[in-house]
Amino acid sequence: MKIKRIGVALAAVAATAALALAGCSGTSNNSSGDQINKSQALTIAQNGPFTAYNTNVGQDYTTYNTNITYMTWASFNYYDNTPKLVKNTKFGTYEVVSQNPLTIKYTVNKGVKWSDGTPVDAADLLMEWASMTTKYNNPKGVNFGSVAAGAYPLDESKAPTIGDDGRSITFSYSKPFVDWEQLAFNPGIAAHAVYDVAFPDQKLSGADAQKKVEDAIENNDTTTLTALAKAWQTGFEFSGDLPANKTLYLSDGPYVITDLKKGQYVTLERNKDYNWGPIPKVDKLTIRFIQDPTAQVQALQNGEVSIIYGQADADTVASLKGLANVTTGTEAGWTYEHVDLTMSNETGPGGTTNSGVTAGPFDPKHYGGDANKAKLVREAFLMALPRQQIVDNLIKPINPNAQVMNSMTVLPGTPSYDSTVAQNGSSMYSKVDIAKAKSLLQQAGVTGTVNVRFLYGKSNTRRAQEYALIKASEAQAGFNVIDDGNDQWSSILGNGSYDASLFAWQYTSLAVTGNQAALQGGGGNNFNGYSNPTADAAWNTLAGTFDTAKQQDLLKTIDTQMWGDAYGATIFQFPDVWAASKSVKNVSYSPIAPNQFWNFWEWTK
Repeated sequence: MKIKRIGVALAAVAATAALALAGCSGTSNNSSGDQINKSQALTIAQNGPFTAYNTNVGQDYTTYNTNITYMTWASFNYYDNTPKLVKNTKFGTYEVVSQNPLTIKYTVNKGVKWSDGTPVDAADLLMEWASMTTKYNNPKGVNFGSVAAGAYPLDESKAPTIGDDGRSITFSYSKPFVDWEQLAFNPGIAAHAVYDVAFPDQKLSGADAQKKVEDAIENNDTTTLTALAKAWQTGFEFSGDLPANKTLYLSDGPYVITDLKKGQYVTLERNKDYNWGPIPKVDKLTIRFIQDPTAQVQALQNGEVSIIYGQADADTVASLKGLANVTTGTEAGWTYEHVDLTMSNETGPGGTTNSGVTAGPFDPKHYGGDANKAKLVREAFLMALPRQQIVDNLIKPINPNAQVMNSMTVLPGTPSYDSTVAQNGSSMYSKVDIAKAKSLLQQAGVTGTVNVRFLYGKSNTRRAQEYALIKASEAQAGFNVIDDGNDQWSSILGNGSYDASLFAWQYTSLAVTGNQAALQGGGGNNFNGYSNPTADAAWNTLAGTFDTAKQQDLLKTIDTQMWGDAYGATIFQFPDVWAASKSVKNVSYSPIAPNQFWNFWEWTK
């Protein structure tokens, strides 16, 4: 994930995905690019396809897409594998102009340009700013559909100020914001490309299209902005092979996309003009989409790929240990598995409305608006959720020290995890209690079998195994868990067609408000319609809280509310298995997204 421009520290990782398998050897700090050998090429396997270029859009914000845009979009900063934030001053700079109100200036350096030669400038920064505002993520008006909608407390009363010959913007926040740098935004989709998609008949030059974008945002031209937002949200999705129109995948980063075969691979070639950041040593990268982890290992063994990236199981680990000339290992990654219960089928991400949906058993509307009855049913489902069995059967064979994860807001091993778990109420679901689950359903006055439509990544081996364990356990309590598995799960999230979902969240920054868009009411990544006034208020307070102890207290408050509301349940922290051919140098694992891709510019053979 592009470290991550979008102001969200969690990314929905594909149901087959976010467990990073990456190779690890000594890491070089040489990023000058003087070792470039144009004959060098590498092939990497990831277990999900690249399907969209604008990874700032909620439904397209997946690991598989952001792995690619991480290598094609330039940025003001990125995370190393400490992880620590590193500034990229060759691309541009940012600075605090004022503390009251918090005012930041972002400036792109001279010479930075898109792959069609158009300079990266204020229009691109303005587009990013507009896409993150609340007022331009309005389902009934201008609606960018951004995953970052509302994540930044921006002062939206006026547009940013343009300066430095059109290369900078300066804007303010409406209140102090602790994560302004961790969530520093970067231009992703070129503003003039968005304009071209929105108004294809005008055929303007890059400079003229950029000026149109600037004018629309500065003048709050809602007619133009409505068209731009629609283009930004839907115009950069790829349903098949690579489009002939290169405007749809312009790059200002180290690589440019040159080929895409649906469901097979995407090819990146080095951007010859790029010199405003770490320069890659490998001229060509091919990322193959191989979902089956066994097939990935076989491809690595046969020399068809040099690095593999997917979700490992015990068989994968055993197979990797038997390979010669391969470096591999297991780490505790910053990705966690969870089950979410749909608390409002009608409520979509960002506060949108799903029409024509059926309220499921966890939605108060299913019971004529009786919120307490729906909560009791959710509690019953969680009481029968076999979390420990999932960890014992599927995760401990990879990581013998694996434990059930019991927090919605902090990861195991972090300083506040134990104290959070001790008070958040997760102990209510520490083990399966079928008798208690039946009692809760009886208390709710629910009789007969309760049907639960269950969404997960159908073709992923581990997810299929989890589903089977969940279905068997829930059946004992009176739940009929219906197989709604689908390999297109990420595009289905939040549409109200299912009652429970199984996927993972992956941390992409160190921001303390990183979960906000996913867990706060109306958040752009909120897929189950959850909202709690106490938790929502705590999120808002957290954004302006700089005292670390108070930050943890607020996260504990949120965590406690979520478990108390029977939001869902966390299951385990991913055991990240990395693997790469020893012929590839400088492949280095990072616990934070984009995992082994983080230093792609140092890879060499």
